[in-house]
Amino acid sequence: MQSTSLTNHFLIAMPGLADPNFYHTVTYICAHNEEGAMGIIINRPLDLVLSEVLEQMDIEAPDKKIGQIPIYHGGPVQTDRGFVLHQPLQKWDSSIEVCNQIGVTTSRDILRAIANGVGPDNTFIALGYAGWAAGQLEQEIKENAWLNGPADSSIIFKTPAKKRWASAAALLGVDIEKLSIDVGHA
Repeated sequence: MQSTSLTNHFLIAMPGLADPNFYHTVTYICAHNEEGAMGIIINRPLDLVLSEVLEQMDIEAPDKKIGQIPIYHGGPVQTDRGFVLHQPLQKWDSSIEVCNQIGVTTSRDILRAIANGVGPDNTFIALGYAGWAAGQLEQEIKENAWLNGPADSSIIFKTPAKKRWASAAALLGVDIEKLSIDVGHA
């Protein structure tokens, strides 16, 4: 049985994690329980903006600035499906509450609201997610693939993407750039 949930935590890839899906990534864990874990990578911008996604969905954005919102690669699973992290919580057709401040939504209604300038105050839009089977994430943490610690919404919504990896590690007092990729045991 699992003792600690990592929901609403950052999963920070150790410098030596060579898996190209997660090299130098920060993943925001949206759900973690005895069945596994689901998260969204928050520092991999795609060469894609919201206007391109909205166009494919036949949703119009009257404000061209909204159309320039970047889209991120959220993970290697279901890369054709959109996930919107948002703050504050609001009721959408398909949402889950991650914590009392942040939700993740997968329904069209939130994209329509964002396009019309009436969406949540803070949004982060990704295609795909990262997933782990029961016990898999815990094992990877034991193998020193990840650092983990409580999330900070300002890193998700305000920090530039290229600074999120180091900023998330800094929350733990770690200078990720100075960590050795060599693992030792006493």
